[in-house]
Amino acid sequence: MSVRFAVLGAGRIGQVHARAIHGDREASLVAVADAMAPAADALATEYGAQVRTIDAIASADDIDAVVICTPTDMHADLIEQFAHAGKAIFCEKPIDLDVARVRACLATVESTQATLMVAFQRRFDPDFMALKERIEAGVIGDVEMVVLTSRDPAPPPIDYIKRSGGIFRDMAIHDLDVARWLLGEPVATVQAAASVMVDPAIGDAGDFDTANVIMTTASGRQATINNSRRAGYGYDQRIEVFGSKGMVSALNTHESRTVVATRDGYTQPPLQDFFMSRYERAYANEIAAFVQCVKHGAIANPSGNDGLQALILADASLQSIKEQRVIHVDCD
Repeated sequence: MSVRFAVLGAGRIGQVHARAIHGDREASLVAVADAMAPAADALATEYGAQVRTIDAIASADDIDAVVICTPTDMHADLIEQFAHAGKAIFCEKPIDLDVARVRACLATVESTQATLMVAFQRRFDPDFMALKERIEAGVIGDVEMVVLTSRDPAPPPIDYIKRSGGIFRDMAIHDLDVARWLLGEPVATVQAAASVMVDPAIGDAGDFDTANVIMTTASGRQATINNSRRAGYGYDQRIEVFGSKGMVSALNTHESRTVVATRDGYTQPPLQDFFMSRYERAYANEIAAFVQCVKHGAIANPSGNDGLQALILADASLQSIKEQRVIHVDCD
């Protein structure tokens, strides 16, 4: 059985997911919807799909699942529409920028018993998955500290900053999810600091471009996240997990693995400089996992609740900055 997909939103991330669906032997892309007709036509033509409206996709008998890649303010409404339509749902993060709206949406998902997976692709990066496996195998003992570094090569356009929900809901939310995933325990407290160090226009837009978050669990496990919107040397993505018996880390990915050694020292190619190339395999892996979830009726992971918890931590980070204090959170 091939899982038959529709992609809602033919922009950059929609193209990434369409490519992943096309590359999966157990999936097929049947339809594309986008408010911009040329974008929908181009994507549908590339993969032999049809252009349809969202309502037509919801009522279609030849669609099993949808991938939601529309603007954020449409996510929750579309999740609810397709939950009622009986389709499996894969949705880009976040579900919404408002926690109350996310809770209401997830209540609909639960009442309709819909399948919902939230797109936190970093959990599917091969190196990060291998790191997680070492932790679960007990190689480093009990987790005590998680350190996440996530720095973009350059800031996005200011227009994007203004509608993104801010650095914590837009950028750090990936790291907040990975931290929860690696800590293995619910987060109890959040403390954050943030500045404008890269571009004053980001501050004028009401956001930050440089941030740190410290989280603790009830047992004392800690996670530290550092984010920057500017890393002149490339896309900086690293993880270190320290445990009672040792440490495991995942290092950066370079443009190639070639290393040159001379009397002057060691040199290697630059880091990859774009998230879509850095996480290309992760995007394919998460679609493959979703396909298997749909085929076998498995519980989606990351779930809608994972999306909710990451948003709660993002909001707590912003609250910590505004109130200059440690924020106690109720996470699961």
